[in-house]
Amino acid sequence: MTRPAPRVVEALNAALHRLFEERSSLHLLGEDVLDPYGGAFKVTRGLSTRHPERVLSTPISEAGITGVAGGLALAGDQAIVEMMFGDFAALAFDQLLNLISKSVTMYGDRMPMPVVVRCPVGGNRGYGPTHSQSLQKHFLGVPNLALYETSPFHDPYAQLVEGLDGGPAMLFEDKVLYAQRMFRDGVVDEHHGYALLGGPTGWAHVTPVDGAAADVVLICPGGTAHRALHAARLLRARGLVAHILVPARLYPPDLEPVLSLLADARLVAVAEESTEGGTWGAEIAAQVHTRIWARLRAPVLLLSSADSVVPTAPHLEAGVLLGAVRIADEIEATAARPLPLHAPAAPLVAAGPETAGTVAGEPRAAEPEGAEPVVGVPVAVPKLNNNDTAYVVLQWFADEGAHMDEGDPLVELETSKAVEEIAAPAAGYLRVRAAEGSEVGVGELLAELLTEPPAAPALTASAERVAALRSAAAPVAPSAQEPGPAARTHVLDRAQQGTAAVVTRAHREVPVAFAAVEVTADAVLARLRTLSDETGAEVGLPEAVVKAVAAAHPAFPHLFGTLVDERTVRLADTVDIGVTVDAGNGLYIPVLRDCAARSLADISDDLMDFRMKALRAEFTAGELSGGSLSVSLNTEPGVLFVQPIVMAPQLCMVSVGGPLTRFVLTDGVPTSATVVTLGLAYDHRVVNGRDAVAFLRAVADALHDAEQLVKLVD
Repeated sequence: MTRPAPRVVEALNAALHRLFEERSSLHLLGEDVLDPYGGAFKVTRGLSTRHPERVLSTPISEAGITGVAGGLALAGDQAIVEMMFGDFAALAFDQLLNLISKSVTMYGDRMPMPVVVRCPVGGNRGYGPTHSQSLQKHFLGVPNLALYETSPFHDPYAQLVEGLDGGPAMLFEDKVLYAQRMFRDGVVDEHHGYALLGGPTGWAHVTPVDGAAADVVLICPGGTAHRALHAARLLRARGLVAHILVPARLYPPDLEPVLSLLADARLVAVAEESTEGGTWGAEIAAQVHTRIWARLRAPVLLLSSADSVVPTAPHLEAGVLLGAVRIADEIEATAARPLPLHAPAAPLVAAGPETAGTVAGEPRAAEPEGAEPVVGVPVAVPKLNNNDTAYVVLQWFADEGAHMDEGDPLVELETSKAVEEIAAPAAGYLRVRAAEGSEVGVGELLAELLTEPPAAPALTASAERVAALRSAAAPVAPSAQEPGPAARTHVLDRAQQGTAAVVTRAHREVPVAFAAVEVTADAVLARLRTLSDETGAEVGLPEAVVKAVAAAHPAFPHLFGTLVDERTVRLADTVDIGVTVDAGNGLYIPVLRDCAARSLADISDDLMDFRMKALRAEFTAGELSGGSLSVSLNTEPGVLFVQPIVMAPQLCMVSVGGPLTRFVLTDGVPTSATVVTLGLAYDHRVVNGRDAVAFLRAVADALHDAEQLVKLVD
């Protein structure tokens, strides 16, 4: 049986043990680094037992610790300093700047300074403003001081060796990485592989396994690597291919091995967790611009956390720190071409009286008799989601007659669940054909982009004609049904109208059957509490159910398909699961992407982001579409079970009830147990009861069977 790759903390610990065996003059200094504690994050575990005279637990004085390390180096020894939290490296800044780094060259001859200062950094653990920062940018540009960052791709032994031999150096270790496993043998997951460019302390180049060329090259340090991978999956679903570059050494950077890759990309972006302003990304951008400006198609896009302290509350912390969804959204918005979710995939074809054009595969009705002919490049209403057939024009971003470039923001449309921005599919002068506030159907004409400025606005006549047509076609309600002056009414908002349309279609079109099982949840709830403490992520039953459902995909692929016609089911390549979110202002079903390949902590981060977006009603259509199966989360205590609907063209929806207490007999003794009801609504045209029950049992087993639970969580 192949042993799993070590976790990053284990790789760091093994590297330190190896270095202490090889280097008799090496010392380690830090607070609480002695066994059995082994440091705040257990990186130094076992070292003091094997090398008691060279591992020194020090008083709480970061400046003092670092000064002693510098003295050891000047005396001919070697030293590694552990900052309990990287935030406290600010207290050692004077020693690093004015003693250790200057001592290399200020005595006439070049002095070896084999000192490495290790700094656990980063947020997403709920540790608050003074224990969650990424301070890398504050040490950039210090003469003779090299900066490294751990990553799941690079052997920390090679980083420490290079840091000591070429010292002084700092090694930044993102705390969230400690629990993640190293990647090895060039494999990231079923969708991505990697290769090292420029040697063991060079760049990890992450590419899709299908060999697709890069639209975007995303550069990020190791602590951001998993978020970058998530963003790459999101971008692939939106039609953009992202390659990822992860350096072992942050500063000084060696761009030579990756320059040709950067020059060939449509867009280069840098993502890091440091707050904006004076960042490592700005340093990378400056060097890229200097080296290959003539070959770049756009300036380097810089992505960093918000200009803020890092809050303790998880939902506020997530709003400050750079996350995968924001990385993907900003890259998508900055990409040099209109994207499928923001503009029709191809321009609308002007049609004669006998034919109609199409937009993104949707039929467009012929213009009404007497309508003005379409000229220039038409801009038609794209299909933004499966719930709606019409949207509201919120606002135009340019005036009638303004010149637009391809990709410029053109108009904002409101769906029942989101607000979507439509980009100009070509360059030209804007001629508006749909007024702000009007409702437009899929395929209808929004505007035209003309080669010459329009002679006169066309909006008024067009809007009046559309209004007249709709008025003539609208049925007149009987007066007896109109509420009187004293009648009390409740008017459904657009979000609820969208929900109504979806459930009406589901009940009308899908022959739904239902099955349910009860699963004992004590073991999984206990393991999730431990995992939350270990990772700092708020991991609960919803995340575990999503992972358990995703784990059942290989055995039940047809349950994750979509119905193409009466006899054909399109199977899903990745497990993209929709989850119900209701913050009191409408029901949303955003989609968690590639759930099988991602950790529970990653899924937890996305669910937290979804809850905040539901509260603010700011989902994009892309986040609400593309799921292969949905999960209805109703995990409040006391909820027995919920019978969900099936979201056509999906075939299944899983429901999760709340935890309930049951008394069961264990060896003849009554004991209490926590149980949860799992339900499955399924399209009986494709799925039969036998498969439905087997699927539910597989999900239940993953949640309570000890061996499967370990696989699910790890």
